[in-house]
Amino acid sequence: MHQPLRQLGVAALVVSTAAGPAQAQRRATTTPAPYVPGATWERREPATVGLDPARLAAAVAFAQANEAKTPRDLEAAHYQSFGREPFGDIIGPVKPRGPQTGLIVKGGYLVAAWGDPDRVDMTYSVTKSFLSTTVGLAADRGLIRVTDTVSKSQAPVYRLRLTASGEPATSYGATKLLDPFDTPHNRAITWDHLLRQTSDWEGTLWGKPEWADRPSPNSAEWATRPRKAPGTAWEYNDVRVNVLALAATNLWRRPLPDVLKELLMDPIGASSTWRWFGYDNAWVTLDGRPVQVVTGGGHWGGGMFINAWDMARFGLLTLRRGQWGDKRLLSEEWVKSALTPTGPEPTYGYMNWFLNTERKWMPAAPANAFGHVGNGTNLIFASPDHDVVAVVRWIDNAKINEFLGLLLQ
Repeated sequence: MHQPLRQLGVAALVVSTAAGPAQAQRRATTTPAPYVPGATWERREPATVGLDPARLAAAVAFAQANEAKTPRDLEAAHYQSFGREPFGDIIGPVKPRGPQTGLIVKGGYLVAAWGDPDRVDMTYSVTKSFLSTTVGLAADRGLIRVTDTVSKSQAPVYRLRLTASGEPATSYGATKLLDPFDTPHNRAITWDHLLRQTSDWEGTLWGKPEWADRPSPNSAEWATRPRKAPGTAWEYNDVRVNVLALAATNLWRRPLPDVLKELLMDPIGASSTWRWFGYDNAWVTLDGRPVQVVTGGGHWGGGMFINAWDMARFGLLTLRRGQWGDKRLLSEEWVKSALTPTGPEPTYGYMNWFLNTERKWMPAAPANAFGHVGNGTNLIFASPDHDVVAVVRWIDNAKINEFLGLLLQ
């Protein structure tokens, strides 16, 4: 060891010792955060990110050839479907939709876009994923634990009234407050139950009884059937989703679109064009100001109106498990919970995270793939194995699995 040093001389020794700290610094340098888009998406040719251009083109062509069959006039589409339910009238905004549209993102880079991705359209129950995210942001900040009963955190809610009643005696003895958890059954409901759609919440909100959403064929039991214990049965129900929206608004003490914009949409670089609406009658008085409680979907109108680019940003955030570049926006604990199967419905996590447990949801995709899904069909699909996010809007629901099979080849 000493002989080579004597032969190299002092100059070499100085260089060697000077290089030591620099080498240590290089070793200590962390791996750069995965790419996320800035103000615009960086586009890559498919082959440069390991995709077969011809097969990708075939998948896109398949999606374009299989546009949803329902009318582009979404008001007409409503009255052909949900509008036939009891109390099925639209009470929130609705707008005609655009053409079949999509985006494919690989490694964070845009590799395909078609249709009209700039168009701000309804996204129906994909809204639920944004709603549950506002609850996740609250849990991450210690405002709640998901195992807490919801009633524990709820202050009195007063419906907005622009004029005083001219006949106050007609409501004498009746509460003027809105308390959606004031029954023995509802007081046992936790945030986790609402997030997983296993609460079996009972009641009426914004003029919609919970039994009126996708009602049982047996009308005799609509308002009389025994309640199932929270956590024991899964039921997809938008009235109960809207109860969660009210509870989250009450918890945050501010409009949920403000929460989402400040803590998530602005940090991921979303556009200024998305809007989150509630129903015309879903207004409360909160700290002396009128606040609209937004909906968790577009079942009776309202919900998130958004373009495909912003949907893709949200999809990339969830693919990256709450990490955006070098910033953590959602905790790993929250994302892990959102991706944990619900006991009575293993293909469902937190709303609206659809899971591919045992590949039952999308057989063509890996078991760890997941998606945020809404009527239309609107889909944000994420495959961690492929580092791929796909936004597909207004595609025939029956063709989605085949489309994913073509894409993931």
